[in-house]
Formats: sequence, structure tokens, C-alpha cells
Amino acid sequence: MDLTNDDVADILALLDSLPYDALDLRTDRFHLTLRRTPGGWTEESELLTQPTDVTPNASRTVDAGRSGRSGGLDDADGDGLVAVVAPLPGTFYRAPRPGAPPFVSEGDAVGADTVIAIIETMKLMNSVPAVTPGRVARICLENGEFAPLGATLLLIEPDSPTPIDPDS
Repeated sequence: MDLTNDDVADILALLDSLPYDALDLRTDRFHLTLRRTPGGWTEESELLTQPTDVTPNASRTVDAGRSGRSGGLDDADGDGLVAVVAPLPGTFYRAPRPGAPPFVSEGDAVGADTVIAIIETMKLMNSVPAVTPGRVARICLENGEFAPLGATLLLIEPDSPTPIDPDS
């Protein structure tokens, strides 16, 4: 993922609104430290590995007995349920506004483009589609709960089994 100057400006604006004096961010690729000074923010960074091109998956097959709370994304056991995962970190909302009915409930039929939730990140509302036609088997997060990147939001029992791609 490449950050633009606008992305960095948005991050710094968010940091300015918080009471913290430092941010220490470590990933497999880099280490970044930001410190608040009287003149603004200072930055120290270190590239740990070469960047890789990663395309996040919108869904994964998971074990029906595990939810996003325990990070059960990699626990496929043949149940065939499809996890709709958080495409970015933020607050998970089941309805378009407070007091409105939820987008979907357990047992509801959904299409691949059906909006199942909203993730609010940095005051931006991002619609989350179901990604596969089927029926909502389980909602894994509570309304208003923070959803980390890749957290399972809900599980869908697909209408038909996902075909296996021979090229993968």
C-alpha cells in the first residue's frame, strides 16, 4: 500500500486531535515513530523489508464456530461459510443511522452487492458489500464495536459452493 501526501496529512490531522505526544508504529515492512514537538511533528522511520504488492481479500472461508473476535479467518473446516471481513479498520455499524433498522439480520438473503454494514474510518462512512450471494448465517460483531482490518464482520452461507480456481 502506498500512502499519498494527502493520506499522511489526514493521519497527522487525526493525531493533532488526539492527546498523545507520540506514535510508534511497527509492521513487518517498516518502523515509524512520530513525536509531537513545539514546532509540529517529527518523524523517524526505518524500512525493514522491501514493499510487496498485497491485494486484500474481501472474503475468506472460515469455521462457523469462530468469530472475528478470535481472529478465526484462517480456520476453514469445510463448513463452507464465507466471512465478510473489514476492508479497513474502523467502527462497525449495522444500520445507516441511529434508530434505523439494520442493513441485514441473521437469516436474511443477500446478493453479492447487498450492503451489509458501514465501517466508519476517520469520519468517513464506507459501505461494506456481502461479496457473495447467500444467507446471513451469523453477525460476528456488535453494533458500534471497533473492527480491526480483516476482522470477520459476518458469515454468509453461500447459495452455491465457490468454484475452485485451477490457477491459484
